[in-house]
Amino acid sequence: MAEIEQPALESSRRLPFGWLAGALFRSRATFASIAAQTRPVWLLPLLVYTLTALARVAANGWVRQLSAQSGNVPLPPDFQYYSPEQQAQFMQAMQATSGPVFVYIFPALTAIGAIWLGWLLVSGALHLVFTMVGGRGETLTSLNLVAWSSLPFSLRELVRVIALLSTRQMIDQPGLSGFIAPDAAGFMAYLRAFLALVDIYLIWHIVLLYLGARKGIGVAPGKAWLSILITMLLVLGLQALLTFLLTQLGGLTIVRPFFF
Repeated sequence: MAEIEQPALESSRRLPFGWLAGALFRSRATFASIAAQTRPVWLLPLLVYTLTALARVAANGWVRQLSAQSGNVPLPPDFQYYSPEQQAQFMQAMQATSGPVFVYIFPALTAIGAIWLGWLLVSGALHLVFTMVGGRGETLTSLNLVAWSSLPFSLRELVRVIALLSTRQMIDQPGLSGFIAPDAAGFMAYLRAFLALVDIYLIWHIVLLYLGARKGIGVAPGKAWLSILITMLLVLGLQALLTFLLTQLGGLTIVRPFFF
């Protein structure tokens, strides 16, 4: 039995590149190995996620600069009702934020912070909920599982890069947000922000978390699903609330301030 488990334990001593494809396409066996680790193995998937997010930031910035050069500047709702002075101020602000610092540097720093801080937030919340329902896993187990289950988000970033480069247009309606009108107000605006976070990659992430939790946390299937869904609803609800408040306060938009 020790000979069977040895490869999984040895893989924690180096970057386990073989798990990248395995986590996505041989998920059950791979997450059983990840859940068995007693050392940190979270670095590689987070590096992959970070690099793909930076690639999306670069593609997004390139499309923004193309739009600015062609004069296709996205205007806020009811821009035609602004006074001439307000319209001039808005255009000046758009010009001031069209430089490399605002187009590339700030979004890159935001993406990096969102991934790494979001990973800690989701891992901590998930470990807390698992503990409340009787789970026996360590904090390290949650950190490893959340990191490796983030690989679907890396695929999503690559898909977005391809879409940005091929269409040369911004992605204005991510996730399921297209079901709510862009000019929605009140609760519908909040719901739009929430639905923007929901897509097939999030569902994939949740399924991978479940596979790892069944092996590494030691809770019944029903409790595992309940714990993961509670954590996801809390984190997504908070993220959507932040997005909603920022858009209400300043007409701003933020892209995935947490992990997703």
